[in-house]
Amino acid sequence: MQTAFDFGTPTDIALMRDRLRSKLSGYRPHNLREPIGQMIKSLISSRTKDEVSLRAYQRLVRRYPRWSDLAQAPEVEIEAVIAKVTFADEKARHLKAALGIIAARNADFDLSFLEDLPVPEALAWLETLPGVGPKVAASTLNFSTLAMPAFVVDTHVLRVLTRFGIVGAKADIAAAYARVMTAAADWTAADFSEFHVLVKRLGQTTCRFEAPLCRECPLRRDCRVAKSAGGKGGLLPEGHGAAYPAAP
Repeated sequence: MQTAFDFGTPTDIALMRDRLRSKLSGYRPHNLREPIGQMIKSLISSRTKDEVSLRAYQRLVRRYPRWSDLAQAPEVEIEAVIAKVTFADEKARHLKAALGIIAARNADFDLSFLEDLPVPEALAWLETLPGVGPKVAASTLNFSTLAMPAFVVDTHVLRVLTRFGIVGAKADIAAAYARVMTAAADWTAADFSEFHVLVKRLGQTTCRFEAPLCRECPLRRDCRVAKSAGGKGGLLPEGHGAAYPAAP
């Protein structure tokens, strides 16, 4: 069995997933939202803890039972509903603008047409919407009922992939997405969803932004940063502890 990553190959990604599976039990596929709902949830979740953004999304759905109601609501009113997420004013503005563009194409806010497009084209269309970047676009495709193979990269995931050497120290979300999608070209949407959840969980609990618990990491013997730090949790080489800001 391979015991060290070659970094960035299909074997690396599969081995990483298998080891995380063995240690991080309890993963279950989440309940899928319709694409427009998932886009809205992802758009307001940036730089915000999951539980906070989920409650904000639930308040939106209760306040505006139909997407047309939300699209017609004043920005200031939307901002008040999602006030506890970070940058609520900016997100309210982007949300209203994005819904306006979608409504002009499909009055019922149905994004199911995206499943007829190749994944890169579907991502590109979504990224033309205000406030929708690579993470939100991939979330809309992969975490919704579209169930399209697109890997969601947030700051937790980017940090873990960087520290393990799957991508370089200066890689951004787009570069990490491209590397994983290339290395796991035969994966299904469910595979990418699971890998995201497992890697994010590792980033939240063990491979933390500050004081990572390297000794507790199921991938420590193959992690470049952990090996260069001598396996001492929290003692990372210069530049690896502060490569990215704290994430939700």
